[in-house]
Amino acid sequence: MSSHRSTTPLRTAVVGTGGIARSSHLPALRTLADAGEVEIVAAVDVDMDAARAFAAGAGIPYASTDLDATLAELRPDLVVLCTPPAVHRDQAVTALKAGAWVWCEKPPCPSLADFDAIEAAETPGDAGPYASIVFQHRFGSGARHVRRLLREGAFGRPLVAHCQTTWYRDTAYYSVPWRGRWATEGGGPAMGHGIHQTDLLLDLMGPWSEVRGMAARLVHDVETEDVSTAQVRFASGVVATVVNSVLSPDEVSRIRIDCELATIELTHLYGYRNADWRITPAPGVPEETVAAWRDFGTDEPSSHLAQLRALVADIRAGRRHATSGAGGRQTLEFITALYKSAFTDTPVRAGEIGPGDPYYTELHGGAQGWAPDTTGKEEAPA
Repeated sequence: MSSHRSTTPLRTAVVGTGGIARSSHLPALRTLADAGEVEIVAAVDVDMDAARAFAAGAGIPYASTDLDATLAELRPDLVVLCTPPAVHRDQAVTALKAGAWVWCEKPPCPSLADFDAIEAAETPGDAGPYASIVFQHRFGSGARHVRRLLREGAFGRPLVAHCQTTWYRDTAYYSVPWRGRWATEGGGPAMGHGIHQTDLLLDLMGPWSEVRGMAARLVHDVETEDVSTAQVRFASGVVATVVNSVLSPDEVSRIRIDCELATIELTHLYGYRNADWRITPAPGVPEETVAAWRDFGTDEPSSHLAQLRALVADIRAGRRHATSGAGGRQTLEFITALYKSAFTDTPVRAGEIGPGDPYYTELHGGAQGWAPDTTGKEEAPA
């Protein structure tokens, strides 16, 4: 089967045909289809009209509302989940048990318990099939370049970092019934908006050891938070701040890392190019060294296409993709720890949240004022 996959296009089914499938996944899949890397064989959606319209517009031969039937009939190699997070666990497990790899939109799923259930359904070993998460900011050329220099120690020891996702969402945005609710959106800006910058920070900085979080519901009538902050300590000793907001009219996504020999900054909004990175040397660093640092090479923007290329290459090579398994779980664990720390007013250490912990199964942890209202009245956070 692996030799077959090394020479023929990966037969791919798209599950969920809404905005993210149309705007991000389909263009990436079409580009790789033109290169002979994938073949889009099915569109699946709970709405048959939507599935048919998506399939017709993309020249996909098969449309259905039944994922099980699609898997049984077409035996796709890769299933791309563009559905809401509440159904990711069931759909990913179903696809994995049918022998397909899974590429799942963020947020990955509503809890660590769900993530671990997906991982348990994977084929043992690194060759797959396995499930991976859409964390496309790891895959632009800028992140690749900076990650390599950090790993090589080129900038000296990393010391202080800042991660910022300060966006703006108005009342109309939250008038959509599934938004702002734990069960359907998975969380507030820490989970649904800032997750990409958080994931990139963790990818660049390595394992985190402790988080101290705060969260608030300041403007919007939602179950989740609309702003959060965190102090983070990494295993390397680096200390960092993380800020996530949907209350910020001047929108920006930013990462800054201060090292012994340089400050590295990334400033953008929803995706970056090489030009969005800036490296400022400390006094005394030779000009030729700085010139080498600033040579990012060919520009590959962060995008679904950049990650899909890497995923397909990993599947063909029989190796584990960077955002699957532990590589995907670390980000969900960090966000879970941020919520637990914020809602319990205590620091949370890596590895602390497991079976038996209320935050393992639900990100709100049943906390008073944050858990979904079951009485008809909403309690204000303490």
